Amino acid sequence: MAVRTRDTMRGAFVSASLAVIAMATSGPAGAQTAKADDQAPAEAVQVEEVVVTGTLLRGVAPVGTNVIGVGKDEVIASGAASTNDLLATIPQISNFNGFPAVTATFGQPIAQTNLRGLGASGGTTTLVLLNGHRVVGAGILQTYVDPTVIPPGIIERVEVIPDGGSSIYGSDAIGGVVNFITRKRMSGAEVSGKYGVADGYHTLDANLTMGKDWGSGAFSASYAYAWHDDIQGRERDYVTQDQRARGGTDRRVATCAATNITAAGVNYAMPGLVAGTRNLCDATDYADIYPRERRHTVFATLDQRITDDLTVNVTGYYSIRKTNSKTAPLSTNSTITSANPFFRPIGTETSQSVLFNYASVFGDSTNNPAKFSSEGVTPTFDLNLGRGWKLRGMANFGHSYNETNEGSINTTVVDAALRAATTATALNPYNLGQTNGAVLSAIRDYTNISKAKQDLGEGRLVADGALFRMPGGDVRLAVGAEYHHESIDAAIAFGPKATPKRNAVSSSRNVKSVFGEVFVPLVGADNAKPFLQALDLTGSVRYDDYSDVGGTTNPKIGFNYTPFDGVRIRGNWGTSFHAPSLADTTGAVDARVTSIPITLNLRPGDPATDVFRPILYISGGSPTLRPETADTWSLGVDFKPKPLPGVTLSLTYYNVDFSNVISVNPGGLNGGAAFYADASNAPFYIINPTLAQAQTFARGARADNFDSLAAFFANSSPYAIYDLRRYNRGRLKQDGIDFNLQAYRSMSFGSLSASFGGTYTLNRKSSDANNGIYVDRLKNGVNHFNYVATAGGTFGKITARATLTHSGGYPILGEATQSRVGAFNTVDLYAGFDLGDLGPMAGTMLTLNVDNAFDKDPPWRNANNGYANGSTLGRLVSVGVRTKF
Repeated sequence: MAVRTRDTMRGAFVSASLAVIAMATSGPAGAQTAKADDQAPAEAVQVEEVVVTGTLLRGVAPVGTNVIGVGKDEVIASGAASTNDLLATIPQISNFNGFPAVTATFGQPIAQTNLRGLGASGGTTTLVLLNGHRVVGAGILQTYVDPTVIPPGIIERVEVIPDGGSSIYGSDAIGGVVNFITRKRMSGAEVSGKYGVADGYHTLDANLTMGKDWGSGAFSASYAYAWHDDIQGRERDYVTQDQRARGGTDRRVATCAATNITAAGVNYAMPGLVAGTRNLCDATDYADIYPRERRHTVFATLDQRITDDLTVNVTGYYSIRKTNSKTAPLSTNSTITSANPFFRPIGTETSQSVLFNYASVFGDSTNNPAKFSSEGVTPTFDLNLGRGWKLRGMANFGHSYNETNEGSINTTVVDAALRAATTATALNPYNLGQTNGAVLSAIRDYTNISKAKQDLGEGRLVADGALFRMPGGDVRLAVGAEYHHESIDAAIAFGPKATPKRNAVSSSRNVKSVFGEVFVPLVGADNAKPFLQALDLTGSVRYDDYSDVGGTTNPKIGFNYTPFDGVRIRGNWGTSFHAPSLADTTGAVDARVTSIPITLNLRPGDPATDVFRPILYISGGSPTLRPETADTWSLGVDFKPKPLPGVTLSLTYYNVDFSNVISVNPGGLNGGAAFYADASNAPFYIINPTLAQAQTFARGARADNFDSLAAFFANSSPYAIYDLRRYNRGRLKQDGIDFNLQAYRSMSFGSLSASFGGTYTLNRKSSDANNGIYVDRLKNGVNHFNYVATAGGTFGKITARATLTHSGGYPILGEATQSRVGAFNTVDLYAGFDLGDLGPMAGTMLTLNVDNAFDKDPPWRNANNGYANGSTLGRLVSVGVRTKF
């Protein structure tokens, strides 16, 4: 039934899109224009106001806000093989200076675009747009956009608004907005390709774009391909669990290919079986720090002027990405008894604890394949209503499919095989190769598959134009309405392949919105005065009515003040929100109750022996979630000094007060006395629960690593049950300064250019329970300063650029071995050689990129895999070619 519903929705939106275009074609005739950056042949070109990111109004730049732009030349010079790589060049984005962390499990298959590092749970506080409209979400436990569906080769420019934007766009735009703007018009064909090599690593990407511009319209289509292999921990010396050489901790594991035995409380390492010894191995050696990936993307745009008053556009894409992330070998920590014919007693014991991995029979690594596909189609129209007013309409549909497969073993079969009484049915933990193949097959017979389908459908109408004229210019107004639908169908299956346990959920929501924006130029060229050359005001407001979480109204006001030529002062204030993701509410597929055999969080005064009692904890989403909200404001200044032509400087102070933050409370597992002393935690645990209390508390969440709550209580008396589901509990306050200095100078040989841009965080403090108790995050684990500095120029046919990327270091509290993580500085080099009009090579450019030219390792961190504050593939040398014909 759900599938038919989605198909019905898909058909309805496509039909509606065609109907809207058909009705629009019967509109009145008038003058039709083409966008300045999409010019048709000279006889057809007229000037149209361009709609830019952060405003509903044509031809008006966002008032009061800072705009970060990345143009096509910067995209090429970055050498980015994916849009994630491109976003990592923007200092305000959290996956800065390194490849983003992407894991194979169903929780995080997509790298999140995260301005200001504000984060979110299954959703996002940064709105990602494609040509000004939303893109369908991706993932199983999240609904945020996968930026890799937009290949860099089709991007004309990227516009980033690091300010709240809910008054224009609705949900998600708390940290800001990232808008990918693609090319619309071209004639002929363009081909580009790049091949890169690092130590033990290879990457390849290519793009073919073909188009035809016939004046009144144009069609273009692009195909992009990208591939790279994986990098394992053993291939990079900065990845290690044994950090003793730097004065750190040895975190190697005891589940190794050579078995460890514990008999009568004494450890014995095979093969020597010397009392008090243990085999240790590094679990990072055969685990990927960057998984293998292959992507295909097709992107097409049709733009056509139907009449002098009407233009229609249809954009569509399809993208598929397949990854394989390798993790450490599968392992076992269990007990073998003397009933097992392979049992080897060391003394008089009748059982042993055995720890080992299955590398000798299942391989050094565990494969975790994943597949993510996304598709979308967006028909739009632009209708001239006369008197400078236009009506713009859009229908937008998107669909994504997400599947992850996590390698695992059947622990029930393992435990039984360690206690089996015949060689045909027993597992030999001392020499796995002597185990019957049928037993090994049964152990490996385990599936852990997660799947999700997400759908997006929306329609929008916006009318804008001039209301009346003031001495400073035209007062302009935009009003509009929007309908939005999204849904998620998610399922997980775990257990033997023939009879796995299954959990499936479906959820959807509808959103009805109305919005408006007004632009008031109080002072312009016609009424300018000394120290008052220009003064523009703007105001916008949007109301969103959600079918599941209610309604919310978000206003924003802004100003631009120009006291004299070359100086502009700007500011804005507004409220923004993020509606909880469907993957966090009624569409959360991860709701479960898990048991742990001991407790590490005793309540003060309870008997010490309670540490040996099991606990239960509940995880997953919550249908009670409310929208996350924020008050944001900024104040900035832009300088263009006349004595220094080509030099611009922008400074912006920003302030974010982020409330109702969706989070979990991990303190339930190890928070100590402070957890119990905080009265706000009282609703999230029960000490010495009864079965009835636990069942009520769990609200139907499935049993995870046991059969049922009733069976668990029949054999155990848990010390506590903790609620670690996602709730609106936190608050975050952050302020800082964004800056950007650029200089450009034409020279006799070409040009020189330089830039220095970044962000400096002044304060970042959070309260996990919004109880008035704040933690200064800048004192523990968060850096102050990120920037990117570039210098380069053009020298005849050659373009060259060097880029320094800096991620600031940060302090660490509470660790005896380390008090600070260092800064991470990498230098990237780019050179392009334009072959100009050299016969058959006309229009061809050769490129060379050297990323991390000095092969710097990320800073050491005495935790996890031994590094932090960035990541790197090492020195990556890429050569490319771009040509057009």
